[in-house]
Amino acid sequence: MFDSSAFRPDSRRAFVAAAITAGVIAFTGSAAAAPLQPLFPFFPAVEQPPIAQGAPSDDQGATTELPSRFKRQIVAYQTHEAAGTVIIDTPNTYLYYVLGSGQAIRYGIGVGRDGFTWSGVQTITKKAEWPDWTPPPEMIARQPYLPRHMAGGPGNPLGARAMYLGGTVYRIHGTNAPASIGTHVSSGCIRLTNQDVTDLYSRVNVGTKVIVLPMERRAENALGKRG
Repeated sequence: MFDSSAFRPDSRRAFVAAAITAGVIAFTGSAAAAPLQPLFPFFPAVEQPPIAQGAPSDDQGATTELPSRFKRQIVAYQTHEAAGTVIIDTPNTYLYYVLGSGQAIRYGIGVGRDGFTWSGVQTITKKAEWPDWTPPPEMIARQPYLPRHMAGGPGNPLGARAMYLGGTVYRIHGTNAPASIGTHVSSGCIRLTNQDVTDLYSRVNVGTKVIVLPMERRAENALGKRG
């Protein structure tokens, strides 16, 4: 049977204390399980400032590993052209920047696909960093899904730099698809990786001579032994 004498005042105090302790533990556990509510809900919460985004990096696409022959390198290259001339070896998908004394910097490039290659001599008439892209009307006619205008940036197919050739629609430019280097894929423009086009951009000036070799004529036959 229940012994009422066992429930003395001291025992009552102990029981109340134990109950309070259990309540505190229960409250602490539930508070840990749920987000804390502000003590004064009429004060607005302070928002964290947005993380600043830096300007586009020139090394966009750096994770693609190019075959060794398409990596930028100094090679033996005999030509009668002056130092500073750009020679585009279309069939071999190389671009040479002539250094003189039988040497040139060789870059791997992407060139025009079948039916879109061209040849001739042009000069660089304009240079632009992170250029906007406005597809010409003839390209829109072939590919009507293309945007009519795209602002410069990492997603832009012209990449980090562009050098415009004469009064043509063609450019030497970067690319957001570095895996296309070494292929015949463009509508006639010459593309380099963003790292390489940035390097070339720093070497050439408006007025630089650019020689584009035709598909049926290889650089070693036209200009001497190729490195």
